[in-house]
Amino acid sequence: MGRIMAIDYGRKRAGIAVTDELQIIANALTTVHAKDVFDFLKQYITEETVEMIVVGEPRQMNNTASESVRFIDPFVKKLKKVFPDIPVDRFDERFTSKMAMQAMIDAGIGRKARRDKAAIDKISAVIILQSYMESRKQNKN
Repeated sequence: MGRIMAIDYGRKRAGIAVTDELQIIANALTTVHAKDVFDFLKQYITEETVEMIVVGEPRQMNNTASESVRFIDPFVKKLKKVFPDIPVDRFDERFTSKMAMQAMIDAGIGRKARRDKAAIDKISAVIILQSYMESRKQNKN
């Protein structure tokens, strides 16, 4: 069984999270600059077995696509082209940045450290991945 990877893709950075090989626990992996994301993914996927990639899909409150879709759609298209053997799924990422910020506050992380956008992106990717895994579990039941 391979890992599931989640990507919180943004114009500047991509937060990346992965599961363990048994797909039980979601862990923060890293944050990379958006221009370097494919180099990072190629390297990682040659070293680890990735069974699926989940990309955060920003939605509005009325469930329509947000304006961020205009740069996420081309990213997903390229992802499918570069890694044709790995399925790519999209998952609603509404509120993940706010949830990541709250998780940092709850963990007692100081105000200065909470300004680190890369940390927020990485935690957002974990939230996307954990939510995705929970929804898959619910759909099986």
